[in-house]
Amino acid sequence: MAALEIPQSFDPWDQAFVADPYPAYEELRARGRVHYYEPTDQWLVPHHADVSALLRDRRLGRTYQHRFTHEDFGRTAPPPEHEPFHVLNDHGMLDLEPPDHTRIRRLVSKAFTPRTVERLKPYVDQLAGELVERLVAAGGGDLLSDVAEPLPVAVIAEMLGIPESDRAPLRPWSADICGMYELNPSEETAAKAVRASVEFTEYLTELIEARRKEPGDDLISGLIAAHDEGDRLTEQEMISTCVLLLNAGHEATVNATVNGWWALFRNPGQLAALRADHGLIPRAVEELMRYDTPLQLFERWVLDEIEIDGTTIPRGAEIAMLFGSANHDPAVFAAPGDLDLTRTDNPHISFSAGIHYCIGAPLARIELAASMGALLAKAPTLDLAEEPSRKPNFVIRGLESLRVQV
Repeated sequence: MAALEIPQSFDPWDQAFVADPYPAYEELRARGRVHYYEPTDQWLVPHHADVSALLRDRRLGRTYQHRFTHEDFGRTAPPPEHEPFHVLNDHGMLDLEPPDHTRIRRLVSKAFTPRTVERLKPYVDQLAGELVERLVAAGGGDLLSDVAEPLPVAVIAEMLGIPESDRAPLRPWSADICGMYELNPSEETAAKAVRASVEFTEYLTELIEARRKEPGDDLISGLIAAHDEGDRLTEQEMISTCVLLLNAGHEATVNATVNGWWALFRNPGQLAALRADHGLIPRAVEELMRYDTPLQLFERWVLDEIEIDGTTIPRGAEIAMLFGSANHDPAVFAAPGDLDLTRTDNPHISFSAGIHYCIGAPLARIELAASMGALLAKAPTLDLAEEPSRKPNFVIRGLESLRVQV
C-alpha cells in the first residue's frame, strides 16, 4: 500500500509522545490527509474535515460482523479465551451498526432522556460541592481520586440504581475493560479485561433479576420496561448497555477533569480569567475538551472501499481517526495550540459525531461544569502541589494523579 511516510515523532508507546502528542499531529497534518501506520495496521486520519465526514460515513462501521464473517473480511477471529470480553463489548450500541444500533439506541433513549439527565443536576451539584469541601478541609489532595473520579462514578451508579455498598469494584472493572481499547493490547491486558467482564456480567445479571421482581425509579428498571413496537432489549443487550453507560459515563469525564485542570494550571492567565468570571464555565468546559481531549483516537472498519485524497483504502482496512489532532486543526480553530476560554466557534469532536454521537454528552457537561464550579467557588486558591505524571495509555489519555493544595 503506497502511503505517506509517518513522522518518527508519532509513537503511541513513547511516553514523551503520550505526554504531548500535538507536535506529532501537526507534522502528520502537514504531510497529508491519510497515512498508513504499519505497527497497528491502521490508516491514520488527522484532519478535522476528514474525521468529521468519516464519523458520518456509512461505508465505515464500528463492527463488520453485521455484513461479513471474519474470514470474508480478511480478519482473524479473536481467540476463544477472550470471548467474555467480546460478548460484553459487541452487544453494546457503541460497537453495533444499524439495524441493531438503531433499535438499541432508540430503546435506551426512552430511559436515558434529557429530562432524566436534567433531573440529576441538583444531585450532581450537591455531590460536587461535598467532594470539594472534603478536599478543602484536608488542605488539598489528589484531584483525580478525591473529586474527578468519585463524582461521575457515583452519578452513573445512582442513575443505574447500583447500591452504594456495591460500587467499589466499578472503577477497577471499568479500567480493566477499557485497557482493551488501547493499541495492540497485551495478553495480560486481555486476561484482566476478560476477568472484569465475567465479574461485571455476573453482578449485573443478579441486579437486573432483582429489578425485574421489584422495579425502581432507576435506569436499569427503565431499560427493563423500555419497549417499542414489540421490541425489547435482550438480557445481554441490557448488561452490555449498563457496562457501556458506566464505562463511557465516567472514563472520559474523569480524564477531561484532570486534563482540564492541568491545562489551567499551565495557563495561569486563563485560570485567572475563569476565577474572575464564573460565567465562562460553559465555554471553558468545551474549550478544555477540545484542548486536551480524553479520547485521542477512534477506530472504524472500512466496509466498502473509500478514497481519501487520491489514496484508496480497501474494504477490510481499519481507520484510526485522530480526535486530538482534529481538535487542533488550524483549518478549523484559530490558534489551536492556545487555550482560549472565550472561544466561541468551537466545533470540537470530543463527543464523536453521526449515529455514534455520545448519548451521555449532556450528562458529562453537567458533571464537568459542576466540579469546575465547586472548585472555583470553594477552593479559590487551588494550586498544583507537584508535577503530575501521565498514564502510559494513549487512546484514553489521562493522568495518574493530580496533587493539589488549597
